[in-house]
Amino acid sequence: MGKRILLFLLTNILVMTTIMVVWSAIIYFTGWDLSFQSDGSINFAAIMLFSIIVGFAGSFISLGMSRWVAKMMMKVKVLDPNGSLSPIERSVVEKVHRLSRAAGLTHMPEVGIYQSPEVNAFATGPSKKRSLVAVSTGLLQAMDEDAVEGVIAHEVAHVANGDMVTMTLLQGIVNTFVVFLSRIVAIIASRIVPEQYSFIVHFASIIIFQILFSILGSIVVNAYSRHREFHADRGGGDLAGNDKMAHALRSLKAHVNRAKVQNDRTDDSAVATMKISGKGGMSKLFSTHPDLDERIARLEAR
Repeated sequence: MGKRILLFLLTNILVMTTIMVVWSAIIYFTGWDLSFQSDGSINFAAIMLFSIIVGFAGSFISLGMSRWVAKMMMKVKVLDPNGSLSPIERSVVEKVHRLSRAAGLTHMPEVGIYQSPEVNAFATGPSKKRSLVAVSTGLLQAMDEDAVEGVIAHEVAHVANGDMVTMTLLQGIVNTFVVFLSRIVAIIASRIVPEQYSFIVHFASIIIFQILFSILGSIVVNAYSRHREFHADRGGGDLAGNDKMAHALRSLKAHVNRAKVQNDRTDDSAVATMKISGKGGMSKLFSTHPDLDERIARLEAR
């Protein structure tokens, strides 16, 4: 269920890196760089303004691409509600549409299924009017009807809450600091090497530190994502009922535990994707989802 965040973060890093490569090429061929004042000192105000523009442009471009990227990378089969569907596909579409109407959505999300043994689902899209809710074949095979409905209710709640837009605004702020800091570090690095190597060092430093700072910035984004998961659980409980939402989480936990027993390698991709309950230490900082036991406990305490 962390697919939407992982895809969004990956797209954001790629978009930001592309923007900076193009901008560095423009500077190289034109010599036009607002990073310095006429006396050669660093123009912090211009760099900050540039960082804000690029940072928010990068996050909103990533948001605009989110649904298309998800379909492409996950090979999602979009289900036409008016077309010929199997009983399972029809059931998924009906659940998404019924829960979406209950959530007050006036435009039904696109509904999709993707082939994967992982027990997973995600919701993404640039707006409530252009959203996508997709579930894996593994989830449909592993969970009963009530658990599937709980999972779908959780994803519909993400759409209704506008989580992708708020995540984009937060990512824009993070991007601003990433661009600003990477350019300052690049300027410093380029000044401690011989002049003939300064541009190469400057260019390489921007790319390297931008990726590094973006990864560190994802800690902030993931922390917010964990916070919003509790809200989506509550929203899913309101839509499908607390019992179904809690049952979905318990089913997911049981499936993750079975996968751990059946797989000795903890880095197995199918198992790693399902480990949304999180761990302690550093891995928890990069987790998009809080611990499953805590999520279940909060639901049951309502």
